[in-house]
Amino acid sequence: MAKGNVLVVGNSGVGKSTLINAVLGENKAAAGFGIQGTSSEITVYEGEDIDFNLIDTVGFEPAKTFFEFKPKAIKTVREWCKKAALDDNTESDVNIIWFCIDGTAAKLFPKTIKDLIRATSIWKDVPIIAVITKSYSQPDREKNIEMVKQAFEAASKTIRPRYIIPVIAEAYYLTDSVFAPPEGIPELIDLTNDLLPEGIRISKEVVANYKLERRRSFAQTVVLSSTAAAATVGAVPIPFADALLLQPIEIAEINGIAAIYGITKGDQARLLKNTIVEVGTISTAAKAAISALKAIPGLNIGTGVINAVIASGIVAALGEGSIYVFEQIYLGNKDISDVDWVRKILESQLAGSFVEKIKGALETVSDGTDTKDIIRQISDLFTQNQKKK
Repeated sequence: MAKGNVLVVGNSGVGKSTLINAVLGENKAAAGFGIQGTSSEITVYEGEDIDFNLIDTVGFEPAKTFFEFKPKAIKTVREWCKKAALDDNTESDVNIIWFCIDGTAAKLFPKTIKDLIRATSIWKDVPIIAVITKSYSQPDREKNIEMVKQAFEAASKTIRPRYIIPVIAEAYYLTDSVFAPPEGIPELIDLTNDLLPEGIRISKEVVANYKLERRRSFAQTVVLSSTAAAATVGAVPIPFADALLLQPIEIAEINGIAAIYGITKGDQARLLKNTIVEVGTISTAAKAAISALKAIPGLNIGTGVINAVIASGIVAALGEGSIYVFEQIYLGNKDISDVDWVRKILESQLAGSFVEKIKGALETVSDGTDTKDIIRQISDLFTQNQKKK
């Protein structure tokens, strides 16, 4: 079956490659920091599980003055578009343009929009989705959307984006317990599929399954990061008497997963998240698990290593259990108000099988075990458990 093509354009450093990787679910496009753009040529990335390919382009980089952009980038994109348009094979047609704008930038000059229009003028009738990348600040999103609208109005009388969507392609961490989780990617996939020609567009069911897989992947990234933070907290040589030390990490983890599944607003959502935190911190299940693990005889390793394993295990188990809970609610299989069911699911995560898993992990570590190895081992244990649900 033929696939659509999405042309991804924008300034260097705006996050095009990171966005492409987030949509495809693989680190195919090079992304990184530096004083030069990462993409130096046109690269086509095939979407194996979706109905469109992503075409990464040369970034528009500042030239002599702040208001000018290198004509090389425009020329490169124009030449590629012209060649693709002249190709008799319709599979090379561009069907949609993603114009990426940095959500952390305070300004968007009409000149940037004009460069976009110049670079893609051969596809002037192709729908544009304005993608606001790095959209970390909720309060700034409405301002960013308005900024994009005004820039297009100032640059052209006729060309407008069909949609404007803020996204976070990868979690952005300020601290271990303050971060912005991935957001907006499933919605971007949905909008893109809707704009594709009818003969290319895949079924809603296939798109829904793909979006669910991406949500699950993003959520597990949050769990992995939270597990790492917990291991670091546990490794600090202080008494680890209960799980309350982990509460800030768990709150951030649960809020992040809830945001990925779109379960964030209302009293029921707050009660649900509070219930999960309670199970992971002050519940009988959490206390019993810590007591059982602390009482294991014959462990010839330091307290810091033991605490790191236990702390990371609790956060990993709670995170993976939360993914299951939020996913079932997202799919409509469970009601958000069924707090008793939620409590049972999360308490089961910290019950006998949890203790046995952590005991097994403790038997394989030593005082010389690196924290990264602990994190990897714990994450593997609970991610595998999640896949079996």
